[in-house]
Amino acid sequence: MNIMRWEPLREFDELFNRYNFLTTRNMLRSDNEEWTPSADISETDKEYLIKAVLPEVRREDVKVELENGVLTISGERKQEKQAKGENEIRIESFYGNFSRSFALPENIDAKNVRAESKDGVLKVHIPKTETAKSKAITINVQ
Repeated sequence: MNIMRWEPLREFDELFNRYNFLTTRNMLRSDNEEWTPSADISETDKEYLIKAVLPEVRREDVKVELENGVLTISGERKQEKQAKGENEIRIESFYGNFSRSFALPENIDAKNVRAESKDGVLKVHIPKTETAKSKAITINVQ
């Protein structure tokens, strides 16, 4: 079982960001709006896998960094130019800069982390290191 660091203020920030998003999204739309891609995290015996959904984001526009046990995925989703004679009626897609950070456990092999992008999904494979497994020892009571 992994220990996760609880950051209570982060939850308040997310709550206020969601409220702010709901009230101002359609009124104050900008070309460089920041958004947060969704991500799924799974674990096997050999690795952790982070799958981030990045629709219409080119792999050249994505940056993956690992520093001090924190994996950060950042980049930009660029909006296509509007064609002449085309009027946008409604835009629900997110465009602009994005960033997600994940605190990783200590049992990772940082040198062999790899990332791949296909069909709008970024997969980051984070191999685990072999940890010394504890072995039960019988201690004689004297």
